[in-house]
Amino acid sequence: MSEYRPASDLSHCYHCGLPIAPGAVFQVTIAGVARPMCCAGCEAVAQAIVEGGLTEYYRHRDAMPESRREAMPLEIEQLGLFDHAEFQKGFVRAIGEDEREADLILEGITCAACVWLNEQHLARQPGVTAVQVNYATRRARVRWRPAETKLSEVLAAIASIGYRAHPYDAGKSEQLAQRERRNALWRLLVAGFGMMQVMMYAYPVYIAREGDMTPDILALMRWASLVLTLPVVLYSAAPFFQRAWRDLRLRRLGMDVPVAIGVGAAFLASLWATLVGGGEVYYDSVTMFVFLLLCGRFLEMVARQRAVRGAEELARVVPAFAERFIAWPEARTEEVPVMSLAAGDALRVRPGEAIPVDGVVVEGQSEVNESWLTGESRAIAKQAGDRVACGGVNGASPLVVRAEHVGEETRIASIRRLMERASAERPKIVEQADRFAARFVFVLIILAVGSGIAWWFIDPSRAIWIFASVLVVSCPCALSLATPVALTVATDALARIGLLVTRGHAIETLARADLFAFDKTGTLTTGRLTLVETIAAPDVTDALRLAGALEQASEHLIGRAIAQAAGSARLPPVEGLRSVAGRGVEGHINGRCLRVGNRGFVAELAGPAPDWMQEDAVRTNVYLGGEGGWLAQFMFDDDVREDARDVVSRIERDRARVVILSGDMPAAVEAVARRLGVSDARGGLLPEGKHAAVKSWQAEGRTVAMVGDGINDAPVLAQAHVSVAIGSGTELARTQADLVLLGEALLPLWKGRLLAGRTLRVIRQNLAWSFAYNILAIPAAMLGWVTPWMAGIGMSASSLLVVLNALRLRRATNPR
Repeated sequence: MSEYRPASDLSHCYHCGLPIAPGAVFQVTIAGVARPMCCAGCEAVAQAIVEGGLTEYYRHRDAMPESRREAMPLEIEQLGLFDHAEFQKGFVRAIGEDEREADLILEGITCAACVWLNEQHLARQPGVTAVQVNYATRRARVRWRPAETKLSEVLAAIASIGYRAHPYDAGKSEQLAQRERRNALWRLLVAGFGMMQVMMYAYPVYIAREGDMTPDILALMRWASLVLTLPVVLYSAAPFFQRAWRDLRLRRLGMDVPVAIGVGAAFLASLWATLVGGGEVYYDSVTMFVFLLLCGRFLEMVARQRAVRGAEELARVVPAFAERFIAWPEARTEEVPVMSLAAGDALRVRPGEAIPVDGVVVEGQSEVNESWLTGESRAIAKQAGDRVACGGVNGASPLVVRAEHVGEETRIASIRRLMERASAERPKIVEQADRFAARFVFVLIILAVGSGIAWWFIDPSRAIWIFASVLVVSCPCALSLATPVALTVATDALARIGLLVTRGHAIETLARADLFAFDKTGTLTTGRLTLVETIAAPDVTDALRLAGALEQASEHLIGRAIAQAAGSARLPPVEGLRSVAGRGVEGHINGRCLRVGNRGFVAELAGPAPDWMQEDAVRTNVYLGGEGGWLAQFMFDDDVREDARDVVSRIERDRARVVILSGDMPAAVEAVARRLGVSDARGGLLPEGKHAAVKSWQAEGRTVAMVGDGINDAPVLAQAHVSVAIGSGTELARTQADLVLLGEALLPLWKGRLLAGRTLRVIRQNLAWSFAYNILAIPAAMLGWVTPWMAGIGMSASSLLVVLNALRLRRATNPR
C-alpha cells in the first residue's frame, strides 16, 4: 500500500499517492481544486468518482489505493465472460423471478471509505437493487435486475472507480486475511526489534551514576536510539497516525487520537532533546508502547478473523467435483464440477467423500457425519429415502444421492450467508461503547493539556513527559475492545455448540430474555409427522393423491408429510396454487377448486362438516375438500423431541416463563404441554394471533424470545425481541430469525443462553476493569507518578487483559 499523502502534496498523485513523473500533465478538479494525477488511469478513475458525485470519498479515506496498475479499469469485452450462464452457476443465484444476487471479492479495499464509495457508486447504477460490502472479508453481495443491466456492467462500474471484482472464492478470502495478518506481524516485528535495541542503549543511561557517562557517549546513545525509533514511529505506528488524522479531519475523536498525540509528543520531545543536546528522551517508552499496543491489536484481529473464518470453513467442506450418473440407473458416470450440477441429478458418493448437494438417498446404506450441521460428531445411519445435507461426509459404503438443492440453494450456503450477515452488523451495545469512548477521549485530551500546562509552571522539565504519560496511560482502547471482542469470540463459540448467530443483538437479548414462546409442530416436536389414519368420503379413492398434489411444493412440515405419504405415484397437475399462511393450500385440479389445511379453512369452501368425520383432539388433523364438499380427513402423529422437557425445565428454573403458541388444535397442544410440564399453552392460533400474543407480552415489559420453524412463524419471529429458528425449518423462518439451531436438538438453545449470560458478564468485567484502571491511572499520571514507559506498559496490559478475558469464552463450547 502506498504511503498516505496529504492533499497539499503536489509532487504525488492525489488519487493513488505515487510520485508524479517529470513532464506528466494529468489533473482532475475535485471540490473546486485542480488536483494532480500521475497517469491517465488515475485521471479516469478520479473523474468517474467526481462525475458520480462521490468526492466525499477523498475526505473520508485514510489509506491510498494499492497501486497505479490496480486503478486501471478493465475492458468491457473481458468482463463479458461474467454474463455466461454456465460461468455464473457457482456464485450467482436467483432471487424471485426478476432479480439475481452475486457474491464477489473486491480487490483494492484499503479503508472504510472504500466500502462507502463502492456501495454508493453501485447503488446509483441502473438495475442494481441492493449492495452490501463487508470490510472485514472484502466480500460484496450485489443484487440486480437482469432485464435492466448485466453483471458485466456492474463489474465495469466497479472497475471504473479503481477496484477489481471477481467471483467469491473462499481461498481468495483467506489470502486477504493472511495478507492482513502478515502486514500486522511485520509492524509488530519491527516494533519489537526496535524496542529491544533501544532498551539496550537506554539501560546503561538509567544505571549510570553522575559522571560515569561522558556527554559524547550520552549523545551517541541518544542518536542511536533515534535511528532505531524512526522505523517504529514511521512504519509500525503509521496506522495510528493515519486513523487519528482521519478522525480529526472528520471532526471526531477516536481511540487512536490520544495514542497518536501521546506517541507523537513523546517522540518530538525526544527528537528536540537530541538535537539541542539537553533534556529528557523517551525513545524506549515510545517503542515499548507501540510494541505492546500492536500486540493487543494483533490479538483482537486474530479473534475477529477466527469468527469470520467460520463462514469460510463452511464453504470449504463442499467438494469441487462430483461423480454424476450419465443416465441413472445405468452404471456409467462422469466427473463434473459441482457448480454444473442441477436438481434431479443422480450422484455417486464414495466412502470418505463429502456430499456435494442437499438430496435424498435412492440406493445404498451407510453412515454420514453431518457434524457441521448438527454439532454431533457421531455418524448418522442413512438408507434409501433418507435426506442428506451438503457437506456431510459419507462413511461406510457408497451411496447414490438424488440432488434436490444445489449450489447457493443448499442449507450450508444459506447458513453461510446468515453468518456473514451477522458479522457485517454492529450491535447497539457496541455503538454505545464507541460513543462513550469518544466522549472519554475528549475529556482525556482536556486533562492531558491541563496537566501539561500546570506542570509547565511547576517544573517545565517534567511537563512534556507528564503530558504524554496522561495520554498514553489512559485506555480508550480497552473501552472500545471490551464489547466487540467478547461478542466476536462468543459468536464463534455459539456456532461450535450448534447455535448460529445471524443478528448482532442476538447474544445480548438472549441472555436477558425472560419469556420463551415455543411453536409446537417441528419445534417442541420432531416435525417428522407420520400418517396414522385416513378417513375418506364414500366413493373417494384418490384423496391422498389429490392432497399430495396440492402440497408437493410446500415447505411446511405438515405439507411435506402429506407429500411424503402420497409417495412417488404420478400426481395430477395443479393450477392456480396459492398458500395461506397458518391455514392451508388452495389450487385447481381438473378444473375443480380444492383446499387442504385446517378445518375452518376447508369449511369456507366445502360447507358444514359431514357425519363421517371424526374428532381426534390429540393428533394433528388435516382436511381435504372443495366446491363439491368434503373429501377426506388425515390424522398425523408427531413425537416430542427427546430433550424438550429438559430444556423447558432448565429455562423455568432460570426464572424465565415458557409458553407454547401453536396453530394446531387446542387439545393436541394441551397434550404436549402436559408432557413437557408447561402450564400456559395456546392452540388454534393463526399467525396474527401469535403476533398479538407476543405484542401483549412486550407491552407488559417482558423480553420475549420466540422459537419456531415454519412459514407461519415468520411474522412472530420478526416481532419478538430475539427469535430462534430450527435449522431444519423453512428458509423464510431462518432468514427472519436472529439465531438458528443447526441440529435436531433443543439443548444448544439452553447452552447458548448460558454462554450469552457469560458473555455479558465478561463484557461487564472488561468495562469495570477499564473504568477502574483509568480512574486510578490517569490521576497518578497527572501527579507525575507514572513515567511514559510505565504508562505504555499499563495501557497495553489493560488492552491485552480485555482481549484475553474475552478469549476465555472459547472454552465455553460445552457450558454446564
